[in-house]
Amino acid sequence: MPRIHFQLQLAELKDKLLAMAALAQLAVETAVEAYLQRDSGLCQYVKQNEKAINTAQRELDEMAYELLAKEQPMAIDLRFILSVIKINGDLERIGDQAMGMSRRTREIIQAEYVDLPVDFAVMGEYAGKMIRTAVQSLIEGDARLADTVREMDDEIDRMNRRAHADLLQLIQDKPQYTQQAMNGLMVSRSLERIADHASNIATDVIFWIRGADVRHQLSLSMD
Repeated sequence: MPRIHFQLQLAELKDKLLAMAALAQLAVETAVEAYLQRDSGLCQYVKQNEKAINTAQRELDEMAYELLAKEQPMAIDLRFILSVIKINGDLERIGDQAMGMSRRTREIIQAEYVDLPVDFAVMGEYAGKMIRTAVQSLIEGDARLADTVREMDDEIDRMNRRAHADLLQLIQDKPQYTQQAMNGLMVSRSLERIADHASNIATDVIFWIRGADVRHQLSLSMD
């Protein structure tokens, strides 16, 4: 009976993490849409959603640490709980990045509209896809699917570098649009950081399933 109760608690922990992931993903989607539409109402929604994310993070951490203290799990169950704690932190930081994008939007709502040379919709969709795939790898316990998320990170890094170069060129050519371009630089950077957190989540899924720390394997293979 104690073992069955513990497994039910682990299932509840996983459900809470998935609910947290849904909040974080919604935050990103809403923040991107707010930026594209210059919508202050959506910015306010992102702010409210961040409060829900922060509350969920605290509750999930408390439950995870309580399980560690009371149940003293071994092997794969221990790795799962440790992974949940780290994933929880990355999801909260995804919410922070979405909030940062919302702040950037508020700063330019009253400024002249400029058609920036960056496809933020594509970047946002790509970052969202990475989050969805990382969460799916968690749901399915699929380390190979998690591997694909880490491989995807290179593409959004490339998008961010291109955005950086194009926006700096715009500032040089049309300095009157510096504010809008600087905001674009920060939004692009936020999306790149969100993708990094999705990659971290995938890394933690791999640790849970395989018991392997692969955090630096991609960077080492590129040296």
